[in-house]
Amino acid sequence: MDITLARTFLGIVAAGSFVRAAEDLHVTQTAISARVRTLEELLGARLFVRNKAGASLTPAGEQFRQYASMLVQVWERARRQVAVPAGRELLLTIGCEMSLWDPLLLDWLLWMRTSAPQLALRTEVGFPADLIDRVAAGLLDLAVVYAPQQRPGLRIELLIEEKLVLVTTRRRGNRLDPADYVYVDWGPEFAAQHALAYPELSHAGVSAGLGPLGREYVLAAGGSGYFRLAVVREHLESGRLRRIKGAPEFLYPAYAVFAEGADMAVIEPALAGLREATGGQKV
Repeated sequence: MDITLARTFLGIVAAGSFVRAAEDLHVTQTAISARVRTLEELLGARLFVRNKAGASLTPAGEQFRQYASMLVQVWERARRQVAVPAGRELLLTIGCEMSLWDPLLLDWLLWMRTSAPQLALRTEVGFPADLIDRVAAGLLDLAVVYAPQQRPGLRIELLIEEKLVLVTTRRRGNRLDPADYVYVDWGPEFAAQHALAYPELSHAGVSAGLGPLGREYVLAAGGSGYFRLAVVREHLESGRLRRIKGAPEFLYPAYAVFAEGADMAVIEPALAGLREATGGQKV
């Protein structure tokens, strides 16, 4: 079977309609419909029911979904493995959410270099939804993200429950100054909890979409903000930053996401390295 047919099927499932799937896959709606007809003829069953709301799966479509995902993942794994560099046995591709990569990804790479030298490594940083899509499509073996949504065919394992703590460059005092507060976007759950705790800081003068950027700005310009404890610990110990007493703390867990049918010869050492990089314990 043409793997494009399975990709198209999964694209429609993810988009919820033929029209949006055509836009996402950059093809015409006519091409999408033709691919579905071909796939249904090959399988001898109707896969979708189209209506005003979009497209929903038939019972046969629900059954085929897991197999389509497996087909795409196996194909991508095979395609990547035949291009493994000389001297390596397998290729491991990993993606990490932008807010989590520093210093996790570097620590993981250093551990993998000495503990899993048989693996060729490819890394990327991106947005969580995109990373999960790439795992589901077989383009990534594993992704490290915050608060992933459960999907059929994917496994999710908790790596660490880290804390977001409020720190400041000011030497004394525990009151926040809105003039030098930096709001870091740690996701919708943090935003909701932050709005309840600090409604007066909902419109900070400086906002950062990346934790590392916000941290470096605070260190350079002075001010306060919420950051992951692991990445500000050395600055707390050196005295460059100080935790504000009595400030609420927020959990910021990191999860590993991989396919249920993934090659465990690749996944197991990757997970071992991630646990080592996160300290092997919950924070």
